[in-house]
Amino acid sequence: MKTKALYAGSFDPLTLGHLNIIERASKIFDEVVIGVVVNLQKKTMFSFEERMDMITESVRHLDNVKVDMCDGLLADFVNKNEFNVVVRGLRGMGDFDLEQQMAQLHQYLYNDKTETVFLIADAKYAFISSTMAKQVISLGGPGENLVPPCVLEKMKGRLNK
Repeated sequence: MKTKALYAGSFDPLTLGHLNIIERASKIFDEVVIGVVVNLQKKTMFSFEERMDMITESVRHLDNVKVDMCDGLLADFVNKNEFNVVVRGLRGMGDFDLEQQMAQLHQYLYNDKTETVFLIADAKYAFISSTMAKQVISLGGPGENLVPPCVLEKMKGRLNK
């Protein structure tokens, strides 16, 4: 059976931690879709289109990974697109508590063929969050070890305006 996995998030911006989870998932599953979440209540640094473009550029080297828009209820997107797996990344115990609750809720909402799989963050990326990356880079700190090169370039361009 071909495995089709979804890794969803706002990715504002995509970090090296996110990219590490994507690369590892691409080795496990036949197809990985990065679902960029549209959340109208969330104030983002980058537009939906900008996030899609940066992620597409960052995963260009992965043949079995594509990027798609995920709007509305995540479970509806999962069921409509017949994903076998939903990938979630965990940085620490705080992430686990929230992600466990979400996974248990989704058990009721997903079709019977979908499982949630947790990938533990690589230790060298476990401290990185999108919020932290934005803070460091906006204050002039180095971002090379936080976000992919195309994201860093876009962030510096945005912050220098």
